[in-house]
Amino acid sequence: MTAGLGRRARSVEEFGINMGALAAIPPQNFRPLKAESGDVFIACWAKSGTTMMQQMFHQLRMGAATGKGDMDFDDISRMTPWEDSAPVIDHDINGAQRASPRGFKTHREYERLPSGCRYVVTLRDPHETYISMHRFFDGWVMEPGAISLEEFFPIWMTGGPGGCDYYTHLLSWWARRGEPDTLLATYRWAVKNKRAMIARLAEFCGIELSEELASIVEDMTSREFMYAHKDRFDDAMFGAALERKLGFPPDRDSTKVQAEGSDPKQVPPAIAEQIDAMWANASRLLRATVTLPRSRQSLTGKQAYIPSRAGPDSPRPESFGDQRFTFFSTYSVKSFE
Repeated sequence: MTAGLGRRARSVEEFGINMGALAAIPPQNFRPLKAESGDVFIACWAKSGTTMMQQMFHQLRMGAATGKGDMDFDDISRMTPWEDSAPVIDHDINGAQRASPRGFKTHREYERLPSGCRYVVTLRDPHETYISMHRFFDGWVMEPGAISLEEFFPIWMTGGPGGCDYYTHLLSWWARRGEPDTLLATYRWAVKNKRAMIARLAEFCGIELSEELASIVEDMTSREFMYAHKDRFDDAMFGAALERKLGFPPDRDSTKVQAEGSDPKQVPPAIAEQIDAMWANASRLLRATVTLPRSRQSLTGKQAYIPSRAGPDSPRPESFGDQRFTFFSTYSVKSFE
């Protein structure tokens, strides 16, 4: 017997009914995570680079352990388990992993994660996440074409199963940008400067990086490679739980890795205004957290996303591409050079 509506949602209200029913089913195999010192959490917000960073992390540790990459899995979240969704999919995530260090996926803010671990976060333009999340949910948890971009806002605000809203996540991780246990970057910078991001992640995780391994990881985290293997990056374990527990048909037509990136210009004007208003409030809070002068090392050390020895040819973190999203460059570069 299945719970919920027995089909994908056709409205925001139906989405809530299905997700509520899914969360209410008592798990049988789930056990809370017993975090260990050295564990790595890929803690990006939803549709902000999580899958790319899971793949980068897994290929780095597997390459270091075996000398080659590893695609022998059905779901990247079986390799780096999704802690937020573990109760829903009824999965004990405490099992052994293929290589060290252990890695986990989450969309949560820092305050709801185990302390004493390591955290990798990429931040993305909220407008891009809006389009990307709608593209993924459409045909996965929503009937294709049933919920428009104009109607999608309340679902976007949930941040996915067990997650939080975009701005709670942003404020939480931005406050930790100088901490040695946190590796923070923008998604755009990580994509544009892939080789540098690979090197930074390897150092952060204590993985020795050779040129050969860097090339392997760079190739296996390219959009072309991941799109060619998109069935490994479509949350198959969560999809199976939707079919088993909610009676969703097994014809889900969605993938997290798209052939082309998400265009923020597709966000409807009325929704963009809401996102911008929330961003303006978050920006005020962000500025309130900055006490100048901060030590340069806290923002430009090896755990931060800015090169520790900046030169004229050093990659710079991108702003989000719009004057509304320039606090990264304003507070982490210009004030300290």
